[in-house]
Amino acid sequence: MTDSISKVAERAGQFFMGKSPIHQAMLRLTKALGELEIPFAIAGAMAANAHGHRRTTADIDILIRAEDLEKFKTHYIGRGWINKFEGSKNFRDAVCAVDIDALLVGGYPGDGLPKPVSFPEPEQVSEVKEDGIPFVSLKTLLELKLASGMTAPHRPRDLDDVIQLVRANSLPKDFADKLEPYVAEKFCEMWQAAQISDEH
Repeated sequence: MTDSISKVAERAGQFFMGKSPIHQAMLRLTKALGELEIPFAIAGAMAANAHGHRRTTADIDILIRAEDLEKFKTHYIGRGWINKFEGSKNFRDAVCAVDIDALLVGGYPGDGLPKPVSFPEPEQVSEVKEDGIPFVSLKTLLELKLASGMTAPHRPRDLDDVIQLVRANSLPKDFADKLEPYVAEKFCEMWQAAQISDEH
């Protein structure tokens, strides 16, 4: 059964006030990984929110090493977290009912094929925001989103996120010079799109 508009609005309100199950799950995850001294960083839509592009999402993406993910799972699966399915790298916060997708260091965004942009070591690219939660830096987030959107046509949301992040942060066109050259031209294209007003 479809949720009523008021229910959807209520959930969105909780989300943007930082009181949604997603936010609770991020805090629980930060505490659990911190106890095991495992470096990680929140990526994806929640990182976009942390960098000014406010949009809802249903899950959490985390940047983590494969061996650290295994360490976390060995310690916590069955204790408030469960595997999505047998053999999956992704898991679920059973307390908050939130899915968590693992982006493994050394892997590749988008189509998963080798490219100049890969998932970096979290401690090299993270910025700790409010509540002690580490998020990937804006530069890294843009590189990952651009590389994903360029190589995975079924993920147009990634390129739209870049447009919205350009707007939210008033990024200049020459921000492209700070990015991995592989995605710089695409950034300029998205920057150009971000200059177009929705007002007709």
